[in-house]
Amino acid sequence: MITDNYKDVLLSVEAKEETSKYNQSVTLIAVSKTKPMSDIEELYHIGVRDFGENKVQELCEKYENLPKDIRWHLIGHLQTNKVKYIVDKVSLIHSVDSVHLANQIERECIKKNVEADILVQVNVAEEDTKYGLKVEETISMVKEIAALPHVHIKGLMTIAPFVDNPEDNREVFKALKKLSVDINDKNIDNVCMDILSMGMSGDYEIAIEEGSTMVRVGTSIFGERNYNR
Repeated sequence: MITDNYKDVLLSVEAKEETSKYNQSVTLIAVSKTKPMSDIEELYHIGVRDFGENKVQELCEKYENLPKDIRWHLIGHLQTNKVKYIVDKVSLIHSVDSVHLANQIERECIKKNVEADILVQVNVAEEDTKYGLKVEETISMVKEIAALPHVHIKGLMTIAPFVDNPEDNREVFKALKKLSVDINDKNIDNVCMDILSMGMSGDYEIAIEEGSTMVRVGTSIFGERNYNR
């Protein structure tokens, strides 16, 4: 079931990739938060390597027990006191939303002699329940973080509102794409905008149409989550 679901989503992603006006390559991240390792292993055996986790403790547990060529994506809010546990384990941190957090990542990278690729999280819709910067705050923060030698900004991330009609999120995705272009045009050292992490199970097709290069899909692959686990 999980394998079939993944293949269906991948086909949908590839179809949108081919018709997108941005002609971009899209990475499908299987969001495995709250799901057992056996579910991840099932997808691993068909070649899937990109998995997303929300919580540091869960990511670390899975990292220790699963193959080391998995590319782990931390997509949930990251507290500064948890940075030390994951800087040498993750492929990409999607959720950097302050200079304070970026500075902590820099310090832990120095301690562990590693470098970290990050995305800056933008709360495009300015929802009170979500983390992230306002659009107008983002460029100045990007410039500050860019000065950190061990932290590399690879793009932007947003979590769009939960909506019944995915079309309602099109303007959110357009706004993040525009912001990434504006940042790219400034040619800031140590900053690139190759990655736009936007789109989830309910709206990833719209996100790809508007320039997403990474979609974070959980429910459509693994089914509904059990948060009592």
